Amino acid sequence: MSMQHAHVGLAGKTAILIGGAGGIGRAIALKLAEAGVNIASCDKDGDAAAAILPELEALGVAVLSVHADVCDAPALGAFLDQVEARFDCVDILVNVAGGTNRGTFVETSSPESDAAIIRLNYGYVLETVRRVVPLIRKGGAGGAIVNFTTIEAHRGAAGYAVYAGAKAAVTNFTRALAVELGKERIRVNIVAPDASPSVGYTRRKGAEEGRMAKFAALSPEARVGQAKMYMPQGEAPGIEDLANTVLFLVSDLSRCMTGQTLHVDGGTSASLGFIDWPFGDGYGPAPQPETLHRLFDHD
Repeated sequence: MSMQHAHVGLAGKTAILIGGAGGIGRAIALKLAEAGVNIASCDKDGDAAAAILPELEALGVAVLSVHADVCDAPALGAFLDQVEARFDCVDILVNVAGGTNRGTFVETSSPESDAAIIRLNYGYVLETVRRVVPLIRKGGAGGAIVNFTTIEAHRGAAGYAVYAGAKAAVTNFTRALAVELGKERIRVNIVAPDASPSVGYTRRKGAEEGRMAKFAALSPEARVGQAKMYMPQGEAPGIEDLANTVLFLVSDLSRCMTGQTLHVDGGTSASLGFIDWPFGDGYGPAPQPETLHRLFDHD
């Protein structure tokens, strides 16, 4: 066991991961299992849920990995029933699942699509917390809940209005829950990434995959240039960075932290719209006249 894991004191605990088999969730599951945490995970990707099972078992922990979509309430409920039957109590809940697509509200939303986005990003969180808190209480030693939101919950995210609203709801729900559960030593915190290094669950999957393909087709220079303009640290955090943050939040290293949001975003939430513009302008909310001339005047 590494020095890092020796200090977090998680061995023998049990964690539920919602969306815990692919991308960010997979990294979190492996990170916790390396620290000796038993894993109960569900994921909408059945292949990923099957593939992670032997990886986790190889780390010597008890594992339950189930194919279940959080947008399917009966399937999610059945997964939580399995968890309750398999484990005496639970210590940790991590709500990773979420996602959206880009589109202006009036042109692209409908009551049905809005309900789906709200369910995917907020509704299921209410359900898992409602079911899991009694399982944490059974242990009598407190526990930790980590919800994933986004930088879009903290700014005017044009093109993501319903998603941003749902994530903002998760943010304030987390704060309220932290106060309600504080005396029981059940801590509730948030990880808020910016651009996710993991492919999310999108309402219009084809359109979103097409947009992501265009980003993937950019030259390495263009991708590096984008990060240097947009992120104060000059590069986007990786999946491992997010997993390490969760490890910190569920461990005793953060035992006096609750109701807090950790922005793992390379500094974009701190910059609040300040961009490192090209051509020597430096940081600012808008480019200097010389750059505007280069961009828009073609005489």
